[in-house]
Amino acid sequence: MSVALFERREELELVAAEAERARAGSGRLVLLRGATGTGRTALLEAAAEQAEAAGMRVLRSRCSPDHTSVPFGAVFQLLAHGPGFDSAAGEEPDPPGTPPHRGRPARLWRLLRGYADDAPLFVAVDDVHLADESSRRWLVEAVRRIDRLPVLMVVTERSQYDIDPPADGLVHTLSPALVRTRTLAPLSAGSAAELVRSALGRPAPTEWVDDCVRAGAGSPLLLRALLDDLGGTAPEDAPAALPDNCAALYPGSYAAAVSWWLDSAGPTTTEVARALAALDDEEEDEKEKEKEKEKEGGGGAHAELLARMAGADPARVPGWLTAMTGLGLLRPGPGGRPRYAHPLLRDAVLSSWSGALRQAAHHRAAEAMLRRGDRTEAVAGQLLRSAPVGEAWATGVLLDAAGLAVRDDRSDDAVAFLRRALDEPMPDARRSVVLTELGSLEYATVRSTAGIPRLAEAMRLSGLPRDRVRAAVALGTALARRGEARTAIDVLRGLEDEHLTGHPDLVRTVQTASALLSDHDPGTRREVYRWLRETAERSPQLVGTAGQALLVRYESTAGLTSAASAMRRIRALLARPADPLAEGFLLGTAAAVAQWADQLDEADRLVRRGLAGQRPTLLHPMHLALLNVRVDIAAARGAYAELLADPGALSPLASRPDPANAQAHALIALVETGRTEEATRLADGFDLQNPYDSWELNRFLYARGVLRAATGDPAGALGDFLECGRHQSARDVASPVVTPWRTASAECHLALGRPRQALALAEEELRLATVWNTPRVLGRALRVLGTATGGRRGLDLTERAVRLLRQGPGGVSAGTREATSDGDGSVTPGGEPVDTELIPALIAQGRLLTAVGDRARAREALREAAERAERLGAVRMRASAEAALREGGARRAATARTGSGSLTASERRIAELAAQSRTNMEIAELLHLARRTVETHLTSAYRKLGIRRRAELGAALADAGSRSGPSGGTPA
Repeated sequence: MSVALFERREELELVAAEAERARAGSGRLVLLRGATGTGRTALLEAAAEQAEAAGMRVLRSRCSPDHTSVPFGAVFQLLAHGPGFDSAAGEEPDPPGTPPHRGRPARLWRLLRGYADDAPLFVAVDDVHLADESSRRWLVEAVRRIDRLPVLMVVTERSQYDIDPPADGLVHTLSPALVRTRTLAPLSAGSAAELVRSALGRPAPTEWVDDCVRAGAGSPLLLRALLDDLGGTAPEDAPAALPDNCAALYPGSYAAAVSWWLDSAGPTTTEVARALAALDDEEEDEKEKEKEKEKEGGGGAHAELLARMAGADPARVPGWLTAMTGLGLLRPGPGGRPRYAHPLLRDAVLSSWSGALRQAAHHRAAEAMLRRGDRTEAVAGQLLRSAPVGEAWATGVLLDAAGLAVRDDRSDDAVAFLRRALDEPMPDARRSVVLTELGSLEYATVRSTAGIPRLAEAMRLSGLPRDRVRAAVALGTALARRGEARTAIDVLRGLEDEHLTGHPDLVRTVQTASALLSDHDPGTRREVYRWLRETAERSPQLVGTAGQALLVRYESTAGLTSAASAMRRIRALLARPADPLAEGFLLGTAAAVAQWADQLDEADRLVRRGLAGQRPTLLHPMHLALLNVRVDIAAARGAYAELLADPGALSPLASRPDPANAQAHALIALVETGRTEEATRLADGFDLQNPYDSWELNRFLYARGVLRAATGDPAGALGDFLECGRHQSARDVASPVVTPWRTASAECHLALGRPRQALALAEEELRLATVWNTPRVLGRALRVLGTATGGRRGLDLTERAVRLLRQGPGGVSAGTREATSDGDGSVTPGGEPVDTELIPALIAQGRLLTAVGDRARAREALREAAERAERLGAVRMRASAEAALREGGARRAATARTGSGSLTASERRIAELAAQSRTNMEIAELLHLARRTVETHLTSAYRKLGIRRRAELGAALADAGSRSGPSGGTPA
């Protein structure tokens, strides 16, 4: 059996039985009906060969749309090769009104009877629906007469649900007794797979065969054409999928077969099929489809949309969709909507559709969807594929969709909608706003240079002064982040000089932005802050509250003020009314100063308030600054899991080759959690030969120094710390509130046997720390100076450091803070804000106690350090404490690595809320954390508690609490 005749045995047996009956003198009509591509022609030919082998004379005719104008053209094909044909056909047509029993029809009938007198006849007429009207009438009359003749007539006819109702079929006027009808079904999946394998002649990967079956849609025609294009080959190694587009197929038999199928269906069906292909978006989110289906009430509205796009009868489109699904060309997709069975089939349907017609169809779809109230983004999705509409509604839809995409953190979609919106007409003022937003998004999501031309264009357009300032700040931010801080400030100054006369509030905003952007260049920074300080001394109102806050920040890092004084001034500035555009600068600056002052809860609140007022779609120097302060707060608390939760922090960013603040903190977090190999890979991912000279570079140099010191390279670490110090000094940053490079360098000098250099650096650090006067910086400086000094004097210094660090911010003890709320539901974990410095202070105290012979107190301090380190997840510090214990002659039982006692304060708090049936999102909102952070802490808690399900949390926490006292070791 040929490959085209899978699952056609019953039809052949029927024809064979009817042929036997005809040979006995009782003819009949066998009608083989089927959709395009189901193999009608191949079956008819096989039946004719079968009849010929049985001794019947075969007369053949194949109808064509090109011959419908020739009267009796199909009949002539049947009878043309017999004697007497010329006289029967006649040279002139019969006059109008000639009865069917006279004239040419009668002569042709007599000719057929003459053939039948010689031998039984098998009359094969293919595609009778394309026959000319005269031939159709003659065939119908012949069927009525062959019941007593040895003539079997087998006719194929296209039977498919099309949008335009088909003409009456050949047999609609015949008695059913004269006709045997069979409708050819599509091939089953099993037979289609067998067809593919037999065509290949060897085994093929199941996945590849299944892909072919889907693309063939149960049609022998499409399957054969596809296999022709594939050259009868299948992948020999790993299973591979078919291409999704016809351009990857050669020589194009498949696309031609699909085109022929469309031509056979008629122009209206073709338009609906193409409209469906255009709507069949593979990238649409499944959940959104489900929502859309629920709102529309099922597939009826989708069918209506197809009808509008194609200009078809809405009443017939649902039936067509059902019929095509039954044939296998369509399959129910997510939400129940019919979709093409394979992307290749969809592409083939679209390939012969011109771009202009396709765009016009999408335009019609957008209008129809807008009228019926579809989702804004669904309407905008159609506009993305249409030509410019030139009407205000299209612009509004695209901009609204962009806003929704930004809200849902889908920046790529927002960029696409905004780019398309620029194709529509709009006033220059509005276009400037759109360009600013688009340029900001392109800078952040595409590459660092992508958005700059958009922002520059926004600056050139006329618009409101406020919008010009937004565009200038965005452009300046982009330029400064690329290392062009001077150019960025020139852009802002040019705006100030030309366009802001009469707008003192906007002038102050521009000046504040210039000061903040100058952080990216040491020389520019000095110039800007010198001007800012001089102006503030003469006329404070000219710099505004945000500018004055920046001066507080400058003095804090320059070692010119104390934390208490800085916070008093910051709080006073926060109490004043602020310019709307300048408020973000004020909040971000205040948050940074509060974090340096160990006021972490207050800093947290300021960050949240500042981010809530930011537009994430606009490049703004303070938006990133606020995010950086949030990371700084997590680092101060030793929240290593939170620092490492963002995958972007663990590798260089494609859009930014230089290291960022989050990556510096992640590097230290990897070191502290014992993941030094990962830390080394992260550090090695940056080429610091010619980096941008920014404050973030200094952070990263310090972090790399921490890594080198932890991995036994004190000389390399010292080089990084001193380089960091040189850069900081060039920026007038002397205070240790940002990067304590002096104490870190002093520890390296001690490791290298240079106590004199270590003492000098430690003493200078203590002097500067005393100016700032917070437990964190003072405790760190005292600890390193005590280690460098040694002996009883050194022990006194380290014990003073421990006492200081046991206090919380403002003198509140760590134990008291465990139950203190920050006033809005956020609870600061007990001990976490100072443990990152208290643990090394305890280790230093323990070592010095051991050195002076007080081993009992030494073990007490070192055990406490180890226990705090374990609760914090600080693997490196825990190992250091345990090593000091061993060096002092003590053994320490391992602290709890699992169970309730091993949970950090953050993990316990989140686990307890989860045990109360709160969702991750609710916990994140309650504690003002990122959802990813909540998930990270819960995963760690599950591992430590030995559970796998949320439902087990309550019992695990209760059981562990009843069995365990304080975690920690016991003396050996």
